[in-house]
Amino acid sequence: MRPTSWYARCGKPILDWALTVVALPVVLPVGALLVVLIRLDSPGPALIRVRRLGKGHSSFLKFKFRTMVVDAEVRLQQILATDPELRREYEATYKLKKDPRVTRFGRLLRKSSLDELPQILNVIRSEMSWVGPRDILPSELHKYGDSGDEFVSVRPGITGLWQVSGRSQLPYEERVRLDLFYIAHQSVGLDFRILLRTVPVVLFGWGAA
Repeated sequence: MRPTSWYARCGKPILDWALTVVALPVVLPVGALLVVLIRLDSPGPALIRVRRLGKGHSSFLKFKFRTMVVDAEVRLQQILATDPELRREYEATYKLKKDPRVTRFGRLLRKSSLDELPQILNVIRSEMSWVGPRDILPSELHKYGDSGDEFVSVRPGITGLWQVSGRSQLPYEERVRLDLFYIAHQSVGLDFRILLRTVPVVLFGWGAA
């Protein structure tokens, strides 16, 4: 099924709004509790915004719960400048498996994916969907080669095939393949299967770095 299908154009936005209405009564109290715990664990704001690539080559600010120290970007540049091995890892995956910038409570948030909860705000703003390809930095688009335009033909998702197929345990090339497979085959059935598979990933932290 192509992104120009009826489901992609009309059905998916309806599903996003329906899921948001159902989820809000749970997300709001859980989110409020997490805000308190994040502030108790380390100094700094509980909620952060990071720039990501959106549909149609646009960019947007993704909401997340803070899982790192407040000067994370400065520390990243210091790490990359002094540790060639970690620099190679970051350039290959845009992640560090044992990231020294992550706080104690941040590790738990990442393992459970609860740091992603604020992205419901991005769904409300029509910047993200509940299910879709993983959001990326604008500088990562070259990883998709000639399929870059196809990748940005849809909104990124809070969850998706990458998240339920191994997450950080998968090489970046497999992540690209899964993203493009989803875009080419998206349907209401596939979306519900991914949502159902997301539950054990959140509960047990499967595939977390």
